[in-house]
Amino acid sequence: MRWRSFRRWPVAEAAASAPSAAQSGGWIAIVEQPIDVTSLIARVSDGSVGAISTFLGTVRHVNDGRDVTGIEYHAYQPMAERELALIADETCTASPGLRLAIEHRVGTLGIGEVSVAIAASHPRRAPALAATTYVIEALKRRVPIWKCEHYVDGSRAWVDPTTSVAPSTPL
Repeated sequence: MRWRSFRRWPVAEAAASAPSAAQSGGWIAIVEQPIDVTSLIARVSDGSVGAISTFLGTVRHVNDGRDVTGIEYHAYQPMAERELALIADETCTASPGLRLAIEHRVGTLGIGEVSVAIAASHPRRAPALAATTYVIEALKRRVPIWKCEHYVDGSRAWVDPTTSVAPSTPL
């Protein structure tokens, strides 16, 4: 398990003149253990925020009409962390004052377990809500994390995460 925070991660080097998520505060991680949502919320909380929006992606028991028993998540970790940091940086740059914490779990997860969690805070609710939507849609399209569903009949199949991705929403 490796933890990375924006504070130690060089993000958006091309946009060096713009304030990065590293400067505004944030957190990204690819983790092997269950995600602690309370900890993520604490990472984006302080007296200046008026809204905290969270998104939790969980393992569901049916997908595309097939009964699921669990999912295996795999990631190309260095690239996944770098792309998550870029997404976070884009999102924070688009909404000054926004703080983000993003974690995605890898390994085998059971029904109901949290696979991805996003916490966004801002002085106003609209940017916090927009940020969680933008981040999950961008993550599904861009981050090299793959999932293999396990089915009740004993079979398994790799699932394309982009098939269920909604069109990108502007921040």
